Amino acid sequence: MRLTPLAIVLLSATAMADRTIAVAPLSTLGAEDKSAATKKMLGEIERAIAALPGNKVVAAAQVAQAIDRAKKPQLKTCEGDAACLAELGKLVGADVVVTGEVGGLGDSRVIYLGATDVATAKELRSTTFTLGATDEAGGANGAAIRLLEPDRYRGTLRFAIDVAGATVFVNGSRVALSPKGELALPVGTQAVRITQPQYHDFIKFIDVPYGRVVDVPVRMQEYPIVEHDVKAKPTSRDRIIYVEPPLWQRWYVTAPAITVLAVAVGILTYHFASNGLDAATCRPIDGTKCM
Repeated sequence: MRLTPLAIVLLSATAMADRTIAVAPLSTLGAEDKSAATKKMLGEIERAIAALPGNKVVAAAQVAQAIDRAKKPQLKTCEGDAACLAELGKLVGADVVVTGEVGGLGDSRVIYLGATDVATAKELRSTTFTLGATDEAGGANGAAIRLLEPDRYRGTLRFAIDVAGATVFVNGSRVALSPKGELALPVGTQAVRITQPQYHDFIKFIDVPYGRVVDVPVRMQEYPIVEHDVKAKPTSRDRIIYVEPPLWQRWYVTAPAITVLAVAVGILTYHFASNGLDAATCRPIDGTKCM
């Protein structure tokens, strides 16, 4: 069957998108751990990585066989050394090497995982995984996503807001909900604020679990007086009310009284001056008696 040029391009793009992940043997205290509990944990991790789209997995057993054939036993215990892990990746033709150190006792075992880029010989990121964990972190699947595709490590909040026209903010940034009121967010605690001009803000810190949908009922509390009510029913504070002053303070009473007083003062001043008296002290200027 002949392939069209477009099909060839698509197949090439698909091949380039594939990534080979090698899972190195796990170690405990610097030695390879072959216990049943560790093998179980290793199997969960390999299945979780293989479930990610575009990834091919080289299992730990295959890696161990390649090391034995190459007679390089030191590659089984790289202990986080990036150069050692890069050499191991090249040996099995991998792009990324996942390795880990096992700690804890009995069923309470924790593995500290790391992912190393083979081409650059640098660690990409690290995470932890607990054997048999059923917590909000998502177990082995959550660990694989955190390690290899952290942008997909998300959960979903589904809002049921009881008012129209509300605006949603997450960690201070405005966001848009889907038609079903859903919003995908990174796993962890998120600060949610919902506003509407006629209602008090709804503020809450919400824990987002991996791969789950959390329902968030939002009950907005209305303000006692809203803008449209004030415009429709103005109160006395919106009007200027004139109060008539008492009679003695009215202009048509005080103005004539002031005029009469000014005329009287002028007449007295003239009288004193024409009779040779000091208007201020009523003393005769020339020694005569005050009239």
